[in-house]
Amino acid sequence: MKNENYGCLAPVRRERLTVFELERRVPRANYRTTAQREDRTENLNRRSALKFGLAATAATPVFSLVVPAKAAAPGYSATDGVDMGHGRRMVEVGEQESQITAYKSIKIIDVIYQPGASDPDDQPMMDMDMVCHIIAGEFKIEKKGIPAYTVKDGGNYSCGKGKSDKATNISNVVGIHRIALLIPA
Repeated sequence: MKNENYGCLAPVRRERLTVFELERRVPRANYRTTAQREDRTENLNRRSALKFGLAATAATPVFSLVVPAKAAAPGYSATDGVDMGHGRRMVEVGEQESQITAYKSIKIIDVIYQPGASDPDDQPMMDMDMVCHIIAGEFKIEKKGIPAYTVKDGGNYSCGKGKSDKATNISNVVGIHRIALLIPA
């Protein structure tokens, strides 16, 4: 027998095909009994379950090493922003219109605290609501009427209008407080 595509003799396969090979090659009407179909489906499910189990087991070490992404702390120099005294500097990050009806705009500032630096004891009352996010360092927060608490790198807290708080950088690194000032409408 000559193969037209290659111009050479093609090997002739002269073996008997098994029933399974015939089933794969020749699509037929649904001739299997219900018991045969259920048995075959059951085997496929077992095989699939085994494959998925092995794949999940193999992937577990990969997923356990994944850690959530954290915002990188900006690299401010010693002269960036405005000196606020007491080892603190303020850098304006930006301002945009608010989508919250109670607020006209939201202004973002970073307050950079040297290790051990803190707000003054005579901190004035806040004239707007604020949300504070600690980008770097660890801070002790003191508010009137509640016990002092600690906020670590990645944590946040809020301050309400008409209230006062005092933040102290208790870490050995330069601390950065990112503050969202919610400017009323």
